[in-house]
Amino acid sequence: MDIVNSAGISRQNTPAYFCPSNSNDNSILHQKRYFPMKQVFSILAFVLVGAFAATAQTTNATSGAVMTFEVTTIDYGNIDKGGDPIRKFKFTNTGNEPLIIKTAKGSCGCTVPTYPKEPIMPGESNFIEVRYDTQRVGPFTKTVTLTTNETPDSHTLTIKGEVKAAPTQESVPASTGGLRQ
Repeated sequence: MDIVNSAGISRQNTPAYFCPSNSNDNSILHQKRYFPMKQVFSILAFVLVGAFAATAQTTNATSGAVMTFEVTTIDYGNIDKGGDPIRKFKFTNTGNEPLIIKTAKGSCGCTVPTYPKEPIMPGESNFIEVRYDTQRVGPFTKTVTLTTNETPDSHTLTIKGEVKAAPTQESVPASTGGLRQ
């Protein structure tokens, strides 16, 4: 679109946001002049807020107590009836806040866990002790569920193995004390 000034000279119209404006009025051309800059600042602000939120989520995900186990499954292997019933799961608090174990529950009455009641400080290690009833003959797989102050707040430990029956002794005929009958 061409604009003709009062002297009759024609010039091509430039876009509104590039037109210099000497007037202090709030005309549409004057307002549109700043629209692209507002858009750039809005996008920049949105990107900065998004980056800050993503950083905050990453920081929160690594904060708090973190219970890290050396192993989560212990295999008793083949053990004799009445054999050693205790196994220990070693763990370390690799987080940056004290770790609190709220509960430890065995999957049945034959599996009894013992856990530390005091908070475990960051960097410290401790044990979850699990006792299995080795008077029960046969294969077994049992679990212990821990509830802590972490997010997520639970861990599952597994014990397995097989309890073998004690070997039967052959009976020896009763002795007659060296007397002949």
